[in-house]
Amino acid sequence: MRTLIKTKLSLPLLHRGKVRDIFDIDDDNMLIVTTDRLSAFDVVFDQPIPEKGMILTSIANYWFQKTEHIVQNHLTGISLEEVLSKNEAEMLAGRAIVVKKLRPLALEAVVRGYLIGSGWKEYLSSGMVCGIPLPQDMKLAQQLLRPLYTPSSKAGVGEHDANISFKETETIVGSALASQIKDVSLKIYQFAAEHALSCGIIIADTKFEFGLDEANQLTLMDEVLTPDSSRFWSAADYQPGSSPKSYDKQIIRDYLETLDWDKKPPAPRLPDNIMTKATEKYHQVHSILCN
Repeated sequence: MRTLIKTKLSLPLLHRGKVRDIFDIDDDNMLIVTTDRLSAFDVVFDQPIPEKGMILTSIANYWFQKTEHIVQNHLTGISLEEVLSKNEAEMLAGRAIVVKKLRPLALEAVVRGYLIGSGWKEYLSSGMVCGIPLPQDMKLAQQLLRPLYTPSSKAGVGEHDANISFKETETIVGSALASQIKDVSLKIYQFAAEHALSCGIIIADTKFEFGLDEANQLTLMDEVLTPDSSRFWSAADYQPGSSPKSYDKQIIRDYLETLDWDKKPPAPRLPDNIMTKATEKYHQVHSILCN
């Protein structure tokens, strides 16, 4: 299996993120390369997941096309061969895309459909999720009465995202745009959740990122509804009150929660069996959703 940890190209490097390397093309476009780097709890690990970048790219492109009736996205349709050398294009086939340059908005649009993860922990201590009161006696992984929009700040490499209130998002981007982001995020989630459920997958929660184009139009960017940005569960095995069988990197998060680790670099080394199972999960969800 082909593995890519770090990209070196003839194009100028703009940014190296947790998983993606971004290169400059011209005034309007840039190249996003999705590597096989593993990020958990906002920390980048030394161990890659083989072919993860190709799987993430394929799934994201699938959802970009499925949701373009709701909001425009950053895809350009420009081929790799138009901007790279033959060798570079062949090396990055399936894991790189040419996208529009946007003005990114400094928040992550998180939508939760089920009570899990940090939301479950907060609920146990306060009866709320991101300050939103919930009914008493809810169970782990229980479906919420309605999906919740719980935005967070956009953290850099090595930093942790932080939940913020809707009012804080209004301060960051303005009231009208904040409301549009919330509305669009909930529409995408509800559409995708229904579609995925028809394939036997529950989308428990997810996060979106947006930017503005040259006409100040809201544009979906980065990645969408991938195993790195979402929790995917097996609908057939779902049972409220227990941790569901997942098709994402939850197996890695669960293992890390058993360690005495402060979730700061350096990352601990993951056992081979955990890495193998995580790799299988990525392949499984891609096969179920995109084939």
